[in-house]
Amino acid sequence: MSDEIRLTLPAQEDFRPVAHLVVGGLAARRDVTFEDLEDLQVAFDALLGCRDDEGDITIRLCVEGGEVSAVVGPFSADALAQLDRGAGDLPLRRVLDTVSDSVVIEERDGGSWVELTKRVAA
Repeated sequence: MSDEIRLTLPAQEDFRPVAHLVVGGLAARRDVTFEDLEDLQVAFDALLGCRDDEGDITIRLCVEGGEVSAVVGPFSADALAQLDRGAGDLPLRRVLDTVSDSVVIEERDGGSWVELTKRVAA
C-alpha cells in the first residue's frame, strides 16, 4: 500500500509550517519514526529556504514500503546555485545528502525539481 500527497503552496516563508504539518501527518499515518521525520523536516526546510517569492512551490510525497520519496519544485537555476555552496562549511547538498539516501535534480516543465528518497524504519 502506498500513500501519495501533492501539495502546492506559496513559496513564501510564512507557508512553510503547512508543509511541516502535511509531512508530519503522513509520517504519523505510516508510523515513520521521529528520527526519520526529523530528517525529512530538515530536508524540506533546506529546500524550501531556496525560495521566498510570490510563486508557488509543489511538494509531492509518496510513502511506499520502507521508503519516502519527495519531489519538490520548481526551482530556478539561480535558486539551486547554492546547492554546492552555503553559509560557512555547510552547503545545501551536504545537508540533503546527510538526511536523505538519495538526491537527484532533474529539469522539467521549465524548472529544476529535486527528488529526495529516504529509507524509513517500517
